[in-house]
Amino acid sequence: MNARNKSAALIAAALAAILLPAAGCHKKVAPPPPPPPPAAAPTPAPTASLTASPSTITPGQSVVLNWSTTDATSVTIDNNIGTVAANGTQNVTPTATTTYNLVARGDGGSSEASATVTVNQPPPPPPPPPPAMTESIFDQSVKPVFFSFDSYKISSDAQQILTDSVAFLQAHPDVKVLVAGYCDERGSEEYNLALGQNRANAAKDALVKAGIDPSRLRTISYGKEKPFCTEHNEACWQQNRRSQFSIDQ
Repeated sequence: MNARNKSAALIAAALAAILLPAAGCHKKVAPPPPPPPPAAAPTPAPTASLTASPSTITPGQSVVLNWSTTDATSVTIDNNIGTVAANGTQNVTPTATTTYNLVARGDGGSSEASATVTVNQPPPPPPPPPPAMTESIFDQSVKPVFFSFDSYKISSDAQQILTDSVAFLQAHPDVKVLVAGYCDERGSEEYNLALGQNRANAAKDALVKAGIDPSRLRTISYGKEKPFCTEHNEACWQQNRRSQFSIDQ
């Protein structure tokens, strides 16, 4: 080995002697910590649905409630149903319009659903038909009106009687009426027939003005031919000066 190579070898040996102890002093590096475990998934909130079939009924009919829920630990329905299974059906018979409310509760919260059943009430029964009209019923409600001597003017007393008669006739629109004029025995037959007709017409006109259909009214004059009283005095004559009403057959 020449001097040059020898010198290089010595230098290399010296460097190795220096580096080896230094390399032995390095510390071990700790491995990184493991990652944290993944967070637990949140508890899902319950879901709920509720239906009623049919949704419209009449009293006495039944309805099927049908419900379903998820993630619920308790399920209740109001209106006297109470706690039910998570999914199910039940027949109900409400007597009036009712809304059923379902509440589903679980670890994730609560959920609600509702269904309304409409109960259509039947119409009220029709009123009973009025009793068959008879002359007796008619005469109790439609009274005669009376006139002064030789007059066909409707007095205030007669007007009140006609007002009461109008109420009855309006309540019985199918009844047709014969209005007859009468007179006392004084005067000629021809004169009293005309006066009786005027009295019948005056009573008819008063009824028409009060709202009675004139097609329901027919007039006739009996003059002094059919007296209600046959005595010859003023009290009797007053009974004969009238307009009399009856059912027109």
